[in-house]
Amino acid sequence: MVGAGVLGLPYAMAQLGWGPGVAILVLSWIITLYTLWQMVEMHEMVPGKRFDRYHELGQYAFGEKLGLYIVVPQQLVVEVAVCIVYMVTGGKSLKKFHDTVCSSCKDIKLTYFIMIFASVHFVLSHLPNFNSISGVSLAAAVMSLSYSTIAWGASVHKGVQPDVQYSYTAETTSGKVFNFFSALGDVAFAFAGHNVVLEIQATIPSTPEKPSKGPMWRGVIVAYIVVALCYFPVALIGYWMYGNSVEDNILISLEKPAWLIAMANMFVVIHVIGSYQIYAIPVFDMIETVLVKKLNFKPTRLLRFVVRNVYVGLTMFVGITFPFFGGLLAFFGGFAFAPTTYFLPCIMWLAIYKPRKFGLSWWTNWFCIIAGLCLMILSPIGGLRQIILSAKTYEFYS
Repeated sequence: MVGAGVLGLPYAMAQLGWGPGVAILVLSWIITLYTLWQMVEMHEMVPGKRFDRYHELGQYAFGEKLGLYIVVPQQLVVEVAVCIVYMVTGGKSLKKFHDTVCSSCKDIKLTYFIMIFASVHFVLSHLPNFNSISGVSLAAAVMSLSYSTIAWGASVHKGVQPDVQYSYTAETTSGKVFNFFSALGDVAFAFAGHNVVLEIQATIPSTPEKPSKGPMWRGVIVAYIVVALCYFPVALIGYWMYGNSVEDNILISLEKPAWLIAMANMFVVIHVIGSYQIYAIPVFDMIETVLVKKLNFKPTRLLRFVVRNVYVGLTMFVGITFPFFGGLLAFFGGFAFAPTTYFLPCIMWLAIYKPRKFGLSWWTNWFCIIAGLCLMILSPIGGLRQIILSAKTYEFYS
């Protein structure tokens, strides 16, 4: 659950301000926990059948064809978006590690660090399945906890900066509004673990006496307690210490102690290596299935080799072209993550269970749907503006 999006939360707080920032963080935590509960419940709502994929649930709720058209494109966008953002995150963290460990060394371009990060995936992408990356996944989980703790711990150690300011960074009203929109996307990106939740639940044994939703829900509760322990301290302490001068990745703002910051950045690299693979494997599966079943390619090792290398190469290329961590988080957070995390489970719940009109469940779901829709429409506007502004001063492939 805890992703690299946590590193952008102090920056999001700087654009939202204390009051709205805390409210949106708490609200996102509650809404996403609620929609996650819905997905856990819906996994086995038909006796004797389990919905092991998001699109299978979509097909049951909306019909065979419409369900596919609604869910699959959104899932695909989410998975590809995460891979692109993690390319940039991995490259930036490697660069920060290099610059911290060897401050007197010759400056190396970010482009090369993204290429170094991608080179790992040209190898890892050829592992056969989820089980073969379980070790990498475990390491990634430990790393995310570690760098979150370092992020707020080092901020506390550094203390409140002498010239700290909590006012909005933008001078104009339109600037403040657009930054507010993009910050909503940063928050949405951080709370996105719903895309693979049914696939995870599918690995838990289930009987009528002991359905899988029991242990799954206990796991979700633990995960969300950990999320709260990671997200809230990083977001609030990071903003409290740096105010509106915080970077879009909190670890870039931290300079000392050098060994600890270097270690934290290395933890981020290890984490996003694992996370990249978790989001890339379903995409490989989808592309290879279409090529073999629809376009009649032979399922050979060569096909697999070409597909996976081309995909890693494309995400690397986009990452090198637009290495704007904050802008990408905001754009994809709203555009891709808001639907699958904030309101699609609620729409499915209304379609399948048909709760009593104007009852508590009905109102709750409609509130989540409207909040999610606002998020999906507004935050990509702010994110796109941020990317355009960053691109103005950035020399491509420099």
